[in-house]
Amino acid sequence: MEAAIVFMFLFAIIFGIFYLFFTTRNKERLALIEKGADATIFFSKKENRKAAPFWKVLILNIALLLIGIGSGILLASILSTYTEIDNDSLYPALMFLMAGIGLFVGFTLTKKLDEE
Repeated sequence: MEAAIVFMFLFAIIFGIFYLFFTTRNKERLALIEKGADATIFFSKKENRKAAPFWKVLILNIALLLIGIGSGILLASILSTYTEIDNDSLYPALMFLMAGIGLFVGFTLTKKLDEE
């Protein structure tokens, strides 16, 4: 029963944040239009630029994620062979660490790809 109440409050909070954001944005825009402001101020210059295709970004991030997981398994195997570290914690820790590093590298490369 308590879990249902928590989820109801969580949903209400998320709904309230989105409702407040969109109604405030709408009121600001209507006020600017009433004052005669130009409608081009609602669009940023980045929207006019063509972004990198979605499939390139997806393939890049998936490839770097898999490379990170593979290198994490390889590094964990090397460390478990030459050290006395517990294997139960070593493999998941290095897999998640290297996967996170791979996703971070993918994020930075995607940002560079979008800038070009």
